[in-house]
Amino acid sequence: MSTFWGPDFDQLQATDPEVAQGLLDELQRQRSGLQLIASENFASPAVLAVQGSVLTNKYAEGYPGRRYYGGCEEVIDPLEQLAIDRAKQLFGADHANVQPHSGASANIAAYFATVKPGEKVLAMSLADGGHLTHGMKINFSGKWFDIVSYGVREDTETIDMDQVRALALEHRPKLIIAGWSAYPRQLDFPAFRAIADEVDAVLLCDAAHFIGLVAGRVHPSPVPYCDIVTFTTHKTLRGPRGAIILTNERWAKAIDKAVFPGTQGGPLEHVIAAKAVALREAMDPGFAAYAQRILDDIRALADGLTERGYRITSGGTDTHLFLADVTAKGLTGAQAESRCDAAGIVLNKNAIPFDTNPPAVASGIRAGASCVATQGMGPEELTHVAGLVDRALMGSDEDRAQVRGEVGDLVKRFPAYPTGADH
Repeated sequence: MSTFWGPDFDQLQATDPEVAQGLLDELQRQRSGLQLIASENFASPAVLAVQGSVLTNKYAEGYPGRRYYGGCEEVIDPLEQLAIDRAKQLFGADHANVQPHSGASANIAAYFATVKPGEKVLAMSLADGGHLTHGMKINFSGKWFDIVSYGVREDTETIDMDQVRALALEHRPKLIIAGWSAYPRQLDFPAFRAIADEVDAVLLCDAAHFIGLVAGRVHPSPVPYCDIVTFTTHKTLRGPRGAIILTNERWAKAIDKAVFPGTQGGPLEHVIAAKAVALREAMDPGFAAYAQRILDDIRALADGLTERGYRITSGGTDTHLFLADVTAKGLTGAQAESRCDAAGIVLNKNAIPFDTNPPAVASGIRAGASCVATQGMGPEELTHVAGLVDRALMGSDEDRAQVRGEVGDLVKRFPAYPTGADH
């Protein structure tokens, strides 16, 4: 068996002790607190191993069998093709591009493949839960395209499909985006498809947040209904930081050209190999149980906060996250985030629909259950976490110090990246 040449922490410590200490400190931070950031997860040791491998050394502009650099045929091409084939198999797609460096990169390519600068795009408002690449004024999407925004109903805080259709008929967009960054409900993909067909628009789904739930078969798939699906691989899919684009035969060539050479140069083959590992892990039968645990956990946390007087927007969640209005407790989202952080509970402030506070202050918090589900926590633990969150928010500094200690006890029972001493 040949010797593996890969991550060597002793070498890192000898070469750059400051960075080595930063790595140790971050590991300790991740292992000592409750990580409830909805866009984060814990990648597996196998994913981490391949990302730190010699694959990082290889330049491979182009695609398998069509490279602009030599030395790709024997190893790099088969590995990238493996990632492509696994993505197609897992999600039932005609075509997959595994090269995008991020969700934003994937969305840029999707725009470039389907619309020209200045043309109309219909997408979800950032204030109502959309992503910055869905039309934020200072983002490329808002600068280069004519964005028309849809939002949620004031009474239900769910997407107003009547408004989506009315705006589509009025503005005749070339592209319609179904997707979100902070919205707790499933999307009506058949309804979006019908509206797109009615106005002859391309339908794009930004599935960055919920694609792991699709892989686990606990969330409807957008693939049968959408022309293009973009998603990140590091959220509920539990893989490396990066993205993938799925599409049909009609848009395959346009997407590939928009990624390379349209918006990117050399692909990150070490990350692509890590994507292949994550896709393989998602094919394991146990991943479905993991995806269901995410849903069970987040509902337990939401229910626990509801019982303590917090309002969950839209009345609940169908996904891995929720938004909670904290104003009834006399708090802003920023204050809530800070108090939770002091107690070892990491989540983020977030605007809620029809928020009267600016985004940097916000009226709500966003919480997700992907990390704690990866650690093996179940609904019983998340019900307990709801009480910890409430005490962190409403208690004194001394209370928050006590909560931090209880958080430490909990995560010791369910460690992230356990060592031999944890078993």
